[in-house]
This record gives sequence, C-alpha cells and structure tokens, in this order.
Amino acid sequence: MAAAREHFGSRLGFILAAAGSAVGIGNLVAFPVAATKSGGGAFLLVYALFVLFICLPVMMAELALGRKTDKDPVGAYRQLSGGSRLWSLPGWLALITPFMIAVFYLVVTVWVLGYLIETLTGNLDMLATEAYFGQFINSPVVFVYLLVLMLAINGILALGVKDGIERAAKTLMPTLFVMLIGLATFVLTQENAILGVKYYLVPDFSKLNAEVVKNAMSQAFFSLSLGMGMGIMITYGSYMKRKDSIPGSAKVVALTDTLVAFSAGLLILPSIFHFNPQIDPTELSDSSAGMIFLFLPKIFLALQENIGYLGASIFAAVFFFLVLVAALTSLVSIIEVPVATLRDERGMERKKAIYVIAAVQLVLAIACAVSFGMVDWFTNFIHLAGSDKSFFDLVELIFYNTILPLNGLLVCLFVIYKWKKSNLDLELQEGDTGFMGSLSQKYVNFSLGSFIPLILLLIFINTVAINFFGYSFI
Repeated sequence: MAAAREHFGSRLGFILAAAGSAVGIGNLVAFPVAATKSGGGAFLLVYALFVLFICLPVMMAELALGRKTDKDPVGAYRQLSGGSRLWSLPGWLALITPFMIAVFYLVVTVWVLGYLIETLTGNLDMLATEAYFGQFINSPVVFVYLLVLMLAINGILALGVKDGIERAAKTLMPTLFVMLIGLATFVLTQENAILGVKYYLVPDFSKLNAEVVKNAMSQAFFSLSLGMGMGIMITYGSYMKRKDSIPGSAKVVALTDTLVAFSAGLLILPSIFHFNPQIDPTELSDSSAGMIFLFLPKIFLALQENIGYLGASIFAAVFFFLVLVAALTSLVSIIEVPVATLRDERGMERKKAIYVIAAVQLVLAIACAVSFGMVDWFTNFIHLAGSDKSFFDLVELIFYNTILPLNGLLVCLFVIYKWKKSNLDLELQEGDTGFMGSLSQKYVNFSLGSFIPLILLLIFINTVAINFFGYSFI
C-alpha cells in the first residue's frame, strides 16, 4: 500500500522549492556566458521568448499530471493511460533520468564544496593556479566531501516535503537571492565593470542569426531542465494543493529562474571586465565547470588589488556558497523523484526509500568521481563520436544532454493525444477559474499539440547526432 501523500504547506513553499529545482549551476555561469557570446541583449530577448512560449506550457503540463494523480511519474503515466505498457515508458524515463543526473551532479557539487572550503581556509591563491583543479578532483578528499554532501541532502529529504524540502527552500532560496544581488551590486562599483554591463545588456542584432536562436532555445530549455523534463515537476505537482493555481505558480517559477540567471550575468560579466577590460568574451569557455574552477578563481584573486586578499577571499567564498546553494536545491529536487517512486510504487517508508536510493547513487557517484584519472577503466570508458569518453562523460551525455528533450516531447504527446486537451484544461482550471477560455488556455492547448513537440523532436535528433555521431543538423 502506498504511503500517504504529503503536500507543501503553502504556495510560497512550493514556488521556492520548484524554483530551487530549476535554479542550478548553469544559471550562475553558463547563462551569462552564453548570452555574452551570442549578442548580449538580443540573446536575452530570444531566450525570454523561448521560456515564455515553449518551456512554460511544458512545465504546466507536468504539474497538471502530478496534481491530477497525486503520484510519482511512473504512477502518473500508468494511471492516466489506463495501465498502458506503451505509455509506461515516459514514466520510467522520467524516473531513471533524475536518478542518473543526480550521480554526476553530486560529483560537480563535491568540487564546489571543496573549493568553498579551500577558500574559507585562505587558499584562494592556490585555487587560481592552473594545476590545482586536476590535483583536487583526483585527491581522496573528494570521497569525504561526497559523504558529507549526501548526508546533508538525504537529511533534508528524510524530514519530508513540508519540514524538509519546503523549509530548506524557504531558507536557501532567499539567501541565494540576497547574496547574489549583494555580490552583483558590489561588482558594479568596480573599475571597468560598466564595460561588462554594456556587453551583456546592449543588443547586438547583427549577431542575431540561426545559430544564436538555436543557442537561446537550447539554453532556455536546459536552464529550466533541472525542473522540467525529468519528472521533478510531476512529482512536485503531486505535492500541490488543489486550491493553488498551476498556471500562476508555473509563471512565477519560470520568472524566478530567469531573474536568477539574468542577475548572475550582472555579477559574472562585470567581474570579467574588471579583471581584463580588453578581454574578448566570445573566447570564454562554454563549460560551466571550466568557468567555475579554472577561470573565475583568477578573477576573484585579482580583486585583492582593490579589497585585499582577505576581501577577495570573502568575495570568492560567497560566490562558491551561492553555487553550492543552487546545486543543493537542485539535488534535493532531483533525488526526491526516485524517492517518491519507491514510496508510491513499493509502499516504502520515506527513510528506507532514501537509504536504497543513496546506496546505489553512492556507488555510481564514486565511479564518476574516479573518471578523471584515478581509475583508467572509468577514465577511458568508451570511444564515442571520435573521442574517448569517461564514465562521467557518458552519464552526462546520455541523461542530461540527450534524454531531457525526449522526456519533454513525450510529456507533450501524452497530455494532448492520450490524456486529451479537455482533461488538461480541467486540471489547469482547478485553483484558477480565470484560466478556462483565456488566451493562455488556448495557447497552451495549441502549442503543446503542434510546434513545441516538433521543436523538442528537432532538439533531440540534433543532440543525438552531435553527441554520438559528431554531426549537427541545425
């Protein structure tokens, strides 16, 4: 027998928890760099349009699936499909995807935690050296940090939806907002910071081409992908109260995620231009890990010219803490999906489900952690698309870069052609009486059944072609 369904204590608690799932490491680094390299303000405009017109309807659909059934992704698809084996596939994909994404995301978060601790102990100058990152990720201390991190995350999950996830979100998310704005405000007072602001915000429409549009679309989808496309919003939807508005809540979550990413740009780009006014931002690394662990420590260390080594260390520590908070809120949401599935499908108590998930993920996370030179078999795990890939690379390629667009596509097809538009409308109207007959309702129905699945299909095909065959169609 399934365990009793828990619910968020308030609409604010749900919004902060859902926003926490969407706000990840990519928001704080990848988004500002992508915007800068793709026309600045022009990219931001295209990005906002994709969030509004593509990501938001998919998020509403996932929340509706969860709240209608009060179940995890596997149970939601099974119930609304009448037990169809064919339509059980999206449910299982929405379970396996977050389970595996948590594996490599745990390892990256371990690195963030390690850099935060080194900064707090006065070793910022060491972090800014070229060799340190490679030495750190291959040191035994990463396993200690992994255990500490898993204890913290699973401790939050063990407290439940209201006392654990919601309470953590109400503490961590406002902290992230305040500290991010504080850091950005400080950076904007530094010399040459205005150059970064201009590069980031002033539209360069001469760069607005098919490549920029593709980049904006991909960034919009993957920026919100830690909240959608992997069953998180279905699971969180099952914890919503029926009096709460799904359309209204989804809009606030998308807006919050976008504002965090936008604000991060006001921190990252001015910092870069303060470090080097002559820098060409188009040459910056596309890798969030490369920016966080190899490039940004040098920028933070350069601040010592104005605020001293202690001041620069404090600034760096606050930044790494922000990234850690973003990663933690995402991980809590990601791991809650398989936990909810074991509770719903196997009737496990919450703590037992957490123990089972944690044990398997710990083994897989260790396999990812040793994929950078500690164990050669995991370091050179497979030859793919013309190059050797580690076990870490393979997990990221399959479950983060490839499967997410497919999951979003299957959500669209299911809610429109299997569950039907009329049932989706009724669920979205619950708690929002003004939704039925509105322009928003008409657009959601039209978009989910037409061009959004087509766009997600193209993203999926192109992603498979790039990752596994080294060829891009777009």
